[in-house]
Formats: sequence, structure tokens, C-alpha cells
Amino acid sequence: MNLKDLYRLVSEGEGQQLEFKLKANHPHKIVREMVAFANSDGGKLLVGVADNREIIGLKYADEDEYVLEKEMLKSIQPPLTYEIERVRLEDGKEVLAFNIPTGENRPYSVVNPENIEAKKVYVRVADKSIQASKEIKEILKGLTKGKSLRFAYGEKETLLMKYLGEKKYVTVEQFSELANIPRKNASRTLILLVLTHVLGFHPKEGGDQFYML
Repeated sequence: MNLKDLYRLVSEGEGQQLEFKLKANHPHKIVREMVAFANSDGGKLLVGVADNREIIGLKYADEDEYVLEKEMLKSIQPPLTYEIERVRLEDGKEVLAFNIPTGENRPYSVVNPENIEAKKVYVRVADKSIQASKEIKEILKGLTKGKSLRFAYGEKETLLMKYLGEKKYVTVEQFSELANIPRKNASRTLILLVLTHVLGFHPKEGGDQFYML
């Protein structure tokens, strides 16, 4: 990536596949963005760029790179595949670009150093990285395994298809109420329908949305 490419990219603003960070302060928070990219559509994290799209650059890019790579090794499980590019600015400062592809071993999680069992999975939604629900984590696991799945089309599935023929999407809670089944059964059914390519999904903080493909 050259300087012209950097200016073009930054002009687009943050989004589904682009995040800006001014410097490597709070590295434990920054790795959440990397994990979210790996669990979603991939993305690019630029260090040395402000939220307002001003390209400031890093005077000591080596230090920022070291801090972030150290945090990635310590806090991300399983390890991420990534590439780092550097773009030199006219004043001699540099911008670091972490290129994160969609991971092959999803879900990736951020580990709390003080409690290794406390793992959190993040996904990217527009210009934000949000914590994944139980359903999204199971879907990511299923997509990684890539096994061939089948499901029996029964009464609850019939109700669901009729509902989605009239509405744009359904949540786990809505499906549970609609079919008068426990939440865990509704959850399991929606996960299976996603993995068999009947439904798609949009992660949401207030409740994931499932829709007909």
C-alpha cells in the first residue's frame, strides 16, 4: 500500500472492514477489533489515523508494532493469521496497517490475562466490534467444521417459514414464542438452519436477526 492508497482508504471512513487507531494505547481493546475482523469478513486496522480521518502517523512505529504483536500473542486464541504493512508519510512518520483475513479457525476470542477461562468472542457489525452471542459462536464453529448437515422439516420450521414470509427477520426470542418452544430449542433450530444455508443472520447487540436466504 502506498501513500495514495492510504489517503483513498482513509477517506472512506471506518466501516465493516476498516478501523482507525491513533496509537497502540490500550492494546487489549485494540485486539478486539482484530478478532472481530477475523470472525467476520476480514479487515484492515490502521494505526496512526484518528477517528476524524486525520492521518497523524507514528513517530516510533516499531514500538507500536511490538506492543500490539505482544498483546496479540498473549490475548488472542487461537493465533491469528495477519500481515503488517507500513506507509511512510511525507514528514517521516509511519502508519501501520494490520491486514486481517477472515479466519480459518473461527471463532477467535480475546482472553482475559487475569482469568484465562474468561474468553470473549467479537464480530464486526458496520463500524463497531460487538460481543458475539451464543448462537453466533456456535454458527462460527459450525462454519469452521464445514460438515454436511441435514434437518427434519417439521411444524416449528413451517411456522418459521410462514413468519419469515411476512416479516424481514426473526430473533431467537420471537421464534421461541411463535413456536411455543424453549429458547434453547429455538436457538438450536436457527443455528441448524443457518448452517444448512436456509437462513442468513445479522449479529445485533439487542438480539441477532435471522432472515430467509
